[in-house]
Amino acid sequence: MILIPAIDLLDNCAVRLFKGKYEDKTVYSTEPWKLAEGFEKNGASIIHLVDLNGARGSAGINEESISKIRKSTKLKIQLGGGIRDKEKLAYYDSIGIDRFILGTAAVKDPGLLDFALEKYGKERVVVAVDARDGIVKITGWEEDSGIRYMDLLERIERTGIRSIIFTDIAQDGTLAGPNLDAYREILNKFRFQVIASGGISSLKDIMALSALGTPTPVFGVITGKALYEGRIDLAEAISSLGED
Repeated sequence: MILIPAIDLLDNCAVRLFKGKYEDKTVYSTEPWKLAEGFEKNGASIIHLVDLNGARGSAGINEESISKIRKSTKLKIQLGGGIRDKEKLAYYDSIGIDRFILGTAAVKDPGLLDFALEKYGKERVVVAVDARDGIVKITGWEEDSGIRYMDLLERIERTGIRSIIFTDIAQDGTLAGPNLDAYREILNKFRFQVIASGGISSLKDIMALSALGTPTPVFGVITGKALYEGRIDLAEAISSLGED
């Protein structure tokens, strides 16, 4: 299992939201590229970027920070938030983003998901499945899709998608621990590379996810707030997971 530090961008600042609420945010840095540099120095191989403005439909606001992060590190970057057309995919490809995360588009525009898989390949496309009370939320977690997350997973499985990120929004930003039951259910039914996100508060939480190894292990875990607040030592956690 790999550890993936997260940087959520809002108005070119690194922030964390509480349970996905934009009005309940904490700003951790006005220079998010420096956070990325620190993650790289402490052994990270990949980072998770979210364009929160883009997720709400406001394009272009965080382009400066995204570009600086790309130029200042050699980390692999997986990026989501507002990727809803071919032009945005092409733009991120042109600046060197390694993996594209589709969330809202995977629900509203299945054709774009099919296009992305064909154009960029299964290794570079990830679907984000974000749920509250079992229902998938879209458009920056502010719109109810009316679709149960297990039903969406069954739908996207048929596309041949390899990797998903699953977030229980009720846990996100709370440091209350991950929803282990939800991950266990997904791992028992599907063969995705599952990346866990939401609620990670400690190395104990990370190791609990790592232990969910049957029949398919958790592929990766995303954490942000716990790193920023010193609850997890990145280098120690990476070492504990035995990452190369």
